[in-house]
Amino acid sequence: MTTRWTTHGVELLPTTVRKHFRPDADGDPSREWRALTLLDQHAPGLAPRPLSLAAHTVTMTRLPGVPLRGTDLTPTHLDALAHATDRLLHAVPSDVAARLPARRWDVAASVAAIRHRTRHASAPALTAGLRWLADAEPELLAGSAVAVPVLGQADGNLANFLWDGAEVRLVDFEDSGRSDRPYELAELVEHISTWVDTDLDAPAFLARFTLSPADDARLLQCRRLFALLWLVFLTTDPATEARNPPGTAARQAARLLALLDR
Repeated sequence: MTTRWTTHGVELLPTTVRKHFRPDADGDPSREWRALTLLDQHAPGLAPRPLSLAAHTVTMTRLPGVPLRGTDLTPTHLDALAHATDRLLHAVPSDVAARLPARRWDVAASVAAIRHRTRHASAPALTAGLRWLADAEPELLAGSAVAVPVLGQADGNLANFLWDGAEVRLVDFEDSGRSDRPYELAELVEHISTWVDTDLDAPAFLARFTLSPADDARLLQCRRLFALLWLVFLTTDPATEARNPPGTAARQAARLLALLDR
C-alpha cells in the first residue's frame, strides 16, 4: 500500500509484480526499468525480469524469498548477501555503467542535503560530522570522478534483499544509476536497516570483498558520509524519526562518532 512516505504502491500477483509509481513522488520508473533490463542482460536471475513499462507502472516477474530485514543473519546469509552484492557490482560493464545517469543520493546530492538541513546544527555529533565533511568533501567528490563506474542499486535497505533459502536476490531499483563499489558497499552497511531491527556484522560482511587500499580508504569516508546523512535525517525529518524506535537518533550519533574516530 502506498503511504505518504513512499514513492510507489506494489501489487503482488501470483507470478508477477506491478510497481505503480506516484506521479507526484520522487520515484523514477525509468531508472527501475533501465536497471532491471541491464541486469536481465548481464546477471539474469539476480533481480526481477522486466516485463513492461507503461505510464507510471513497471511490471516484472515475482521473485521467491523473504526479506533479510528483521532476520537473524547467519554466516550463510552473509555469504549469500555478499555474493549477490558482488555480482551486482560487477554485472554491468564499466563502459556501459559510465553512460548511466548518476544514482540518486550520490556524493554531491548527499552533501547538499546535509548542508541544507543543518544550517543551525549544534548537537555534538552533528557538529563533529560537519567539521569532518568540510575537510572530506573534496576527496569524496574526487573519488567519485575517478572510481570505476558500476550500476548502483542506491538503496541498501535489507528489505530489498530476498532470501530463498539458498540465494539472495535484489529488488527496488528506482534510485539506481552510475556509482562505484565503495560507495554502494558503504550505503549498505550504514543503512539504518542493518542495525535498528537487524544485526548485520559489517566487518564480517565487508571482509568477504576484495578491495584495494584506495577502495578501503574511500569506503571509510563514504561510510562516514552515510552515517552523517542518516543522523541528519533522524534529527531533521519527522517522518524518518517516526518510523524508528525511540533512541535511534542517539544510537546513530554514536555510530557516526565511532566512525570518525577510526
